[in-house]
Amino acid sequence: MEISKGGKNMAISPNPMVEPQGAPIPKTFWEYVRSFGPGIVVVLTWLGAGDLVDCSVAGAHYGYALMWGLALALLVRYALVSIIAKYQLMNIQGHTILEGYSKVFRLYPFILGLGGVVLGHFYESYTISGSGTALYHLTGIGSPLIWSIIAVIAAVGITGRTIYNYLELAEKIILGFLAISLIGGAIAVKPNIGEIVKGTFAFAVPEQVGPFGAIMVVVSLIGAVGGSLANLLYPTFMRQKGYIRPEHRRVQIYDMLFGIIVIIVLDLAVWVMGAEVLHPRGITISNFTDLARLLGEMLGRFGEVLIYLGVLGACFSSVIGYADGFPRMAMEGLYVSIPERKAKYGNNYARDPIFRIFYFIVAIFPLIWSIPGMPGFIWLTVVVNAAQIILLPLVSIGLLVLINRKDILGKEAGRPLDNILLIFLTVLAFWGAYQTAIGLFK
Repeated sequence: MEISKGGKNMAISPNPMVEPQGAPIPKTFWEYVRSFGPGIVVVLTWLGAGDLVDCSVAGAHYGYALMWGLALALLVRYALVSIIAKYQLMNIQGHTILEGYSKVFRLYPFILGLGGVVLGHFYESYTISGSGTALYHLTGIGSPLIWSIIAVIAAVGITGRTIYNYLELAEKIILGFLAISLIGGAIAVKPNIGEIVKGTFAFAVPEQVGPFGAIMVVVSLIGAVGGSLANLLYPTFMRQKGYIRPEHRRVQIYDMLFGIIVIIVLDLAVWVMGAEVLHPRGITISNFTDLARLLGEMLGRFGEVLIYLGVLGACFSSVIGYADGFPRMAMEGLYVSIPERKAKYGNNYARDPIFRIFYFIVAIFPLIWSIPGMPGFIWLTVVVNAAQIILLPLVSIGLLVLINRKDILGKEAGRPLDNILLIFLTVLAFWGAYQTAIGLFK
């Protein structure tokens, strides 16, 4: 594994641990820009984790009325990830966030890691399926299942090398395709700026349209965009990049801020297409091809290609992000909770048979969901992302304990704003879990 240092690659162990110095501290504007990476990797991983479908579903069914849900979800995500990142960089004991959770309960990191493997499997179920479906419609040959297999082979080729630079480069290339396809599609359908502003600040809850009620869609947005265990991938990517010291806090803040701006723009583009193309026609989404078909009627084959390129970019960026991140997070959780295992295999995860099992469960086994007759892409996306919010209390409650321990955070401990945000997130998580249970039961 490598990190970038002064334009060259510096070897690091696949723990992933880095040399004490970590990445160079940027001093100029362009040095900061060149230092960005983990924020891009993680937001593109999140993007295919439900934003694409949830935003198009919300836009198609409710127009711009639920834009406030997207705004709330993004605030939730930024607040939570910022606290997690600050803890990992600023704690005086120099440990990772998962090592911090072990201070609350020894098996806490292992539980979080196992949760990541399970959720990673289901995240991959619809991102692999979405990648295969998009490639099938772009090429017109083969079948979605065949293309899903090809997508998995490509993802294994990228993530199996255990070199972070390959992952970051792939995600940056995908970002270019996403910017062209999704933003181009949004501009082509001519968004209504006034309605966007109104939908963001009116906090309207319209009557149910289609199979998903308004509250269920908002909860799914908060689950997908506000996130749960997927937020713990950011510290993993930070360490692989070399953000490991308190001095990296400033570049980390800008890195995450840039990532959030990226996801805001891409989410808004998808929402606009749903609101402008499907909503005026009273069409509800049962398959992602609905949006492509309607845009194709407006713009011809060019419109369909825009949508499917966007679907491919959003989904495949998540396929590689989850395949790399969740097995590593699970192994760190295992080694922190059971140090005897780490003593046996050392810092090289690839030597441990359990890592190969985790990797198979997350990166390859989800192909079963692409077999014809299995639940569809839309259903998997909305339900899984709504259900995942149930795990958010596991992240927020443990973090609430950690940020108030002076023996770990020193003068940074007990910050009132951090406590208020985490208490709010915890209450929101329990409310979301309740609403999700009701929605899924119905």
